[in-house]
Amino acid sequence: MTRIVCLANSWKHGERCIAGIDTFKKQWIRPISDLEKGKISKAMRQINGIEPALLEVLDIPLAVTPSEEDWERENRVLLAGKWKRLGQVSVDFLKPFCENEGYILHNDQRYVTMEYLQSLPLEERQTLQLVEAVDFRVRSTGKRFEGVEKWSGTVITVGGQEMTGMITDPVLNRRLSLGDSPPSRCLVTFSLSWPWVPGGWKEDGNPCWKLIAGVIPCSA
Repeated sequence: MTRIVCLANSWKHGERCIAGIDTFKKQWIRPISDLEKGKISKAMRQINGIEPALLEVLDIPLAVTPSEEDWERENRVLLAGKWKRLGQVSVDFLKPFCENEGYILHNDQRYVTMEYLQSLPLEERQTLQLVEAVDFRVRSTGKRFEGVEKWSGTVITVGGQEMTGMITDPVLNRRLSLGDSPPSRCLVTFSLSWPWVPGGWKEDGNPCWKLIAGVIPCSA
């Protein structure tokens, strides 16, 4: 079993992407299945019918090492077995794991190309990052295909970095759609999407977009 603190339970192609940090090894972990693009189904992830929540400590049956052929260094293949919920950590416990200096995921753009990631050694292909935000602003960008409102967020970190990304945290999306205000100070998990080329794309390469996959208010 691999033990992580859950820092993302986000939308992924009709299912979810689960990710978190192994706090003992100080490593990001993203369970992947044999489904399309590694997404994690409800039957796989729910524990006694309940979704994994941010800040929860989870035991998940996973392969020990990443595949050398995988472009996301954090990926671990999901093995047979039941997930376990062991408790919860505090926001203060997680702050030492924030990376607030330098770029958010490789550069100051909203995407990183797959070609660039593949040019890096496996240990440098970072696709997940936790930051502490001192300002967080949101705006509605229309409707998802399920009819759920879509939101974009802009984060400014304690280190002065600014980044905008689509919000794929379903809990936060629901709260924003109900009229709640976003937390101004929070911990934010950024994750890279699978490559997606929008219409009219004129740049080189296949862009992987920076997503806001999990948001934890600092008052939590």
